[in-house]
Amino acid sequence: MLYLIPCIYILSFLNAGYGLVKGKPQFILHFYIFGLPIYITSLSLLHQLGLGTFIPLFQGFKEIITLSVLIYLLSKKEISIQFTLIDKMVLLFLAYTSCYVLLPLGNYGIMQKVLALKSLSFFPFIYFTGRLINPQLIDINKLFHYILLVSIAGGIVLLGENMANEHLQIHTGYAEFFQSYFDTAPSGNYNLSWTFETSNGLKRYASFYGGPLELGVNTIFTLAAILALYNQDNNGFKLNQLGVAAMVVSLLSIVLAISRASMVSYFLVFYVFAIISQKKYWLKLFHYGMIGLTLLVLFYLKGDIYELIITTINFSDNSSAYHVLQWLEGIEAIASHPLGLGLGMSGRVSGAVGDNIGGENQLIIIGVQAGLIAVLIYLSIYYLIIKLCIEQFKKHQGKIKKLALCLLLVKIGLFIPTLTANVESYIYIAYLSWFCAGLLNSMSKYPALQKN
Repeated sequence: MLYLIPCIYILSFLNAGYGLVKGKPQFILHFYIFGLPIYITSLSLLHQLGLGTFIPLFQGFKEIITLSVLIYLLSKKEISIQFTLIDKMVLLFLAYTSCYVLLPLGNYGIMQKVLALKSLSFFPFIYFTGRLINPQLIDINKLFHYILLVSIAGGIVLLGENMANEHLQIHTGYAEFFQSYFDTAPSGNYNLSWTFETSNGLKRYASFYGGPLELGVNTIFTLAAILALYNQDNNGFKLNQLGVAAMVVSLLSIVLAISRASMVSYFLVFYVFAIISQKKYWLKLFHYGMIGLTLLVLFYLKGDIYELIITTINFSDNSSAYHVLQWLEGIEAIASHPLGLGLGMSGRVSGAVGDNIGGENQLIIIGVQAGLIAVLIYLSIYYLIIKLCIEQFKKHQGKIKKLALCLLLVKIGLFIPTLTANVESYIYIAYLSWFCAGLLNSMSKYPALQKN
């Protein structure tokens, strides 16, 4: 049964390629939604099957299909693009960081710098794929339903892991794959990595995603999709059976992943949604719930969960302390080299050789490599997308309103994980959110294409 996972990954890629040949570029979303959540698990299982020689090809599926669809869209010119400020800033980030490939900075050669650039700056290609596709080809409701179905499937696996009290990854060759391709030796009490457990020994589960932290972040996207799909134009809200199942799974996922940043973001997304959709009853429940939770923690809660909460607040556990040390190291590096140390000096490339500077923070990873200017450009893009989402949510009805709401909640929900992780490495949410950002920008410029 496990080997169905890489089959789904490969078939979703082939389906996207077939769709492109048939003039249906929107099939790329089938790969993004069904293939990317199982990316790491698929590669691990393929490696376990003895197909290690082909792993670079399987890894490249996501870039191959994105660039292929982008080239197709550029050649067809179905959308006559009028460059907006977001478009220009995205292109500026790509152009600026690309210059660092040739600059004599850092400890790495050209090929390693190109690899670092891909990790840092591939998102503009995903963004413009969404920007150039005809919005009439995208069924937003179906897109959100697919996201919910994937989350429910992940929840079933997660429940199985919890009942069996063991990680799926011990059966998929996860540790062997990372040791072979990222030179990362197994660690932790379960011979996977330390991310699969908390500092006080609680198990973190990941379902079929790449890790518990990735599960936590992806759950934010699931929650945003639920809230956007079932929110009506008059701001009424009613879940059907699928929505209830997805909501229950999202709660299960955020609890069993035990990702503190994602858990805070999860409830932040609820809170922001209640504010912008003017749900006063929800806000009252949230406020009373926070008061009740605070009293529970202070006076009644004991044991591992209590210890986890307290050590998180005072930064006394190993994970929190490591975050702080990495932040300080990265900030110090940026302060002494405001134009950056060079591509690869933070993030994936340096992390693979154990020579990482900074990290544990998307902005610091950018700043260490390409300096403060790159950080400011990235933050400007982030701000402009949030602004666009708010404008379109208030201005329109129908599918553009749903897309704007979902993307707004995702971007708000991702902000805290951005400060604690390399969120662009969580490819499922990264690819979908950047594609949706481009799509929303396109829809905002072509009112005639906004119909459901």
